[in-house]
Amino acid sequence: MNRVGQVFFVGAGPGDPKLITIKGMECLQTSDVIIYDRLANPALLDYARPGTELIYCGKHPNHHYIQQEELNGMILRKALEGKRVTRLKGGDPCIFGRVMEEAEPLANHGIPFEIVPGITSGIAAPAYAGIPVTQRRTATSFAMVTGQVCHGNSISDAKWKAFAEGIDTIAFYMGMSNIEHICEQLIRHGKAAHTPVAVISWGTTEDQLTVTGTLDTIARIAREKEMPNPAIILVGEVVNAREKLAWVDEVTDDRSPHPIFPA
Repeated sequence: MNRVGQVFFVGAGPGDPKLITIKGMECLQTSDVIIYDRLANPALLDYARPGTELIYCGKHPNHHYIQQEELNGMILRKALEGKRVTRLKGGDPCIFGRVMEEAEPLANHGIPFEIVPGITSGIAAPAYAGIPVTQRRTATSFAMVTGQVCHGNSISDAKWKAFAEGIDTIAFYMGMSNIEHICEQLIRHGKAAHTPVAVISWGTTEDQLTVTGTLDTIARIAREKEMPNPAIILVGEVVNAREKLAWVDEVTDDRSPHPIFPA
């Protein structure tokens, strides 16, 4: 009988390769196959053993290098071949990382797997921009929302109202294409138009760039600055902390495309 492999869904962290966990690094060092995506810093592949099979499965806005169903099948197939597989994902596998879709076929076939958490960009990018997402007394709640569904009627009025009135700090992932709609809906459902907002592009990397404004100005500011993806849109009074706590020397407007990550 063929030996059954094992799969590790590893969070690569938000961009700075030093932010991966020790357990995540150990998975990279002991795997036969590493399947990595666009937001996993390729510098992490230096931890791989010689001869490790490296497979890129990057996803860009409106373009997937490998379709999700094909990727699910690839992970399963490699494990059925008896391989030790690391699926390296940017940020944390369980936060908008489709880990359920990729792990479920393994569970159905009785293949062992582990989920190795990573630092998510919705917390790390603000931290590198000098913005703690919670603050005692003033910001005691925090939500992470995927901006990809923040268009049309994908989010109900009741949920927008809950975001606007019930959450102190909101991090929108993958929301740049819908930033105008996000700001409009939050204002429409009760968030003050002057609420501070930050857009943090390529957070924690050498190309990090942050712009700030308010709900009624940030979309224009971000468009004028041509803020690239990936970016976190952070909404809340906590953004004001950046005035005192900014500690990273960020890139200037004459920056070139990111030199580290795949195009």
